[in-house]
Amino acid sequence: MSKSKLPIAVGIVGLGRAGWGMQCKELEKRKKTFRIAAGCDPIAKRRRQMVDTYGAKAYKTIEELVADPEIELVSIATPSTEHVDHALLALAAGKKVIVEKPLAISYDEARRLVKGAGKNKANLFVRHNRRFEGAFNDILDIVKSGLIGDLFEIKLRRLGYARRDDWQTLMSRGGGQLLNWGPHIVDHALHFLESPVKQIWTDLRKIAAMGDAEDHVRIILRGENGRVADLEISGGCAIRQPVYWLAGTRGALTSNDEQTIELRYLDPKVKLPPRRLKTGVPEYGSFGTRETLPWVTETREVRKDLNIESIWDELYETIRNGKPFRVTLEESLEVMRVLSQARKGTAFENIG
Repeated sequence: MSKSKLPIAVGIVGLGRAGWGMQCKELEKRKKTFRIAAGCDPIAKRRRQMVDTYGAKAYKTIEELVADPEIELVSIATPSTEHVDHALLALAAGKKVIVEKPLAISYDEARRLVKGAGKNKANLFVRHNRRFEGAFNDILDIVKSGLIGDLFEIKLRRLGYARRDDWQTLMSRGGGQLLNWGPHIVDHALHFLESPVKQIWTDLRKIAAMGDAEDHVRIILRGENGRVADLEISGGCAIRQPVYWLAGTRGALTSNDEQTIELRYLDPKVKLPPRRLKTGVPEYGSFGTRETLPWVTETREVRKDLNIESIWDELYETIRNGKPFRVTLEESLEVMRVLSQARKGTAFENIG
């Protein structure tokens, strides 16, 4: 049978929260397009799980896995500090590689990976799976349609409260919310900005986590086009805010649950009556001439045909049929540049 008709044989490096808990569960739903062929982990129990559950080969080291000629795609799901070296090993072995976010722990490390990939960088992909969220894509389509006018402010929030105590709270392991949720939310913000970033303001704090890494992140980005993106990621906020809140010159939208989108806007097809500025002294209690605007309010259900697991479907189309992958290396590098800039000059600068 032609290779183009066979499922892609995947080797997963790192059988922890991302590799085993997320990727294996997603790939086992896609047996026609992907096959879990091997796993790699230094913990023997995890290797046995891979063999018992999927009948796959299990390796103790990445060097053994990438030497397996059967493996076509290597997924790097190891701790963040190891992403670059592991991806370079797999690329040097001639494999296609998808790297869990973050691509690296810094912009310099990300550039080292891309430079080291050389002619093989076309085989390098980044698992920005939140780019495939139904809510994000629907909201992006609404913005581009002009329904709420010219976008001027974006607020993105991922809030909660957790006294987290795992490696994701340790700077030495590349932990902290900036590299955990940060790649997702910054990637979204850059697409809404539709402009190079001109200014970055940040506030990083440790609130509730047990380790030494930041668990509360506030970033404000201003694009060259004047748009402002206000981002907040926190493990120290006990009350949540809308995940998405965007304002344009003719309306706004919000989404609390990512299942529905609430809109209030002035229909672009409806021409508003002319209105003139009055420079005289206003009457007592007056705040200008009263006006009743023809607001449209609606609730839209988020599309169901696209979700964070859809990244695998598009990756298959890219590998087997040459379809462009929507997450480019240039975009992933810009995400890392913003994240590194956000850390600069803070108490959390020396990561890894």
